[in-house]
Amino acid sequence: MPFKHNAARRHRIGKMKFKVTNWPEYEAGLCRRGSLTLWVTAEALSQWQAPKRTTRGGQPRYSDLAIETALTLGLVFGLRLRQTEGLLTSVLQLMGLALAVPDHTTLSRRASTWRSSDRRQGCRIPGEGPMHVLVDSTGLEVYGAGQWLEEKHGVMSRRSWRKLHLALDADSGEIIAHVMTDQDTGDASQVEPLLDQVDVSIGQFTADGAYDGKPTYDTVSNHTAGAAVVIPPRANAVEGSDTRPSSQRSRHIAAINMDGRMRWQADTGYGKRSLVETAIGRYKSIIGRRLRARSFGAQQTEVAIGCASLNRMLACARPKSVRRMTAPA
Repeated sequence: MPFKHNAARRHRIGKMKFKVTNWPEYEAGLCRRGSLTLWVTAEALSQWQAPKRTTRGGQPRYSDLAIETALTLGLVFGLRLRQTEGLLTSVLQLMGLALAVPDHTTLSRRASTWRSSDRRQGCRIPGEGPMHVLVDSTGLEVYGAGQWLEEKHGVMSRRSWRKLHLALDADSGEIIAHVMTDQDTGDASQVEPLLDQVDVSIGQFTADGAYDGKPTYDTVSNHTAGAAVVIPPRANAVEGSDTRPSSQRSRHIAAINMDGRMRWQADTGYGKRSLVETAIGRYKSIIGRRLRARSFGAQQTEVAIGCASLNRMLACARPKSVRRMTAPA
C-alpha cells in the first residue's frame, strides 16, 4: 500500500495540497445544509395520512412518508424522539398546517417496520455509461447495557457493534447501496446484497483485500458480464490455471509480481477506493459513530435515512478541487 511503501521516509514527503475551484457555490451549499427553511408539497400533504388498509388489522394513522419526515429531521439535527416530535409540531404550526404529528412512541414502533419506497439508488441517466462501484465496510457502535455498566460501575464488557456495508458511485460520490449486519458477518458475503440494489451495469468494481476471493469475482461477473474487478490479492497469492471470470485475479497477481503493487495501483485506478473511505468518515462525522435505535429493524431504518440524508447534503454542496503543483526546491 502507498502509505506503507513510503512509511520510512514519510517525514520527508510534503503533504499534497488541493484548491477548491468552485468556492462561492460550495460555501453557499454548506450554508444551505444548516437552513431551517422547510416546505411541504401538495403531494406530501395528500399522502400524510396512511392509505386505507384492505387487510385485517388496525388502521395506521400516519403514512411511511410522515414517519420518514419526522425521523429524518431528528437524525439530521441530532434529536431524540420526544424532541423530534416537538420540533415537527412547532414547524407545522409556524407553517399554518393542520397536520397531526406522530408521537414518540409511534415513531419508535414504526421505525422498526418502516421501508423506503424510493428506488432511485443505483439509477443513472441513460447514456452516462457503466458505473464504477466502490465497496467498503465500517463498524457502528451500539449503546446498550454493556456500555452502561462500564460507565456506571467500571465493569469491563465487550462492546457490541453493527457492521455497515456501503457501495459508492466513484463519479458522483453518492451512496448507491447499503446493508447493515452484525459484527461477525464477513465483508465478501455482502457483495451480492449490495449489487442487488444497483440497477445499472458496472464498469469496474473496486474493493480492498478483505473482498479477495473467487466468490466476489463471480458475483460481480453475474451482475455485469465483463466488469473489471480490482481487488489487491493477498501477499502470498499465486496464479491460478483456470480461464473463468476469476482469472482476473491471476492477471492482477502476475502484474504485481512483474511491476510491483505501486505500479499495479496506478494502472488499475485502485487509488479511487479512498473515496469510499471518505464517505465512511463523512457518515461518522455528520450522522454519528453510534446507533441510537435499540432494535435491529429500527437500526436498519436509521442507517437507511442517514445514507439518504448524506446524499441530499452532497447534492447541496459538492466541492471541485484540483491539486496544487509546487515548484521544485
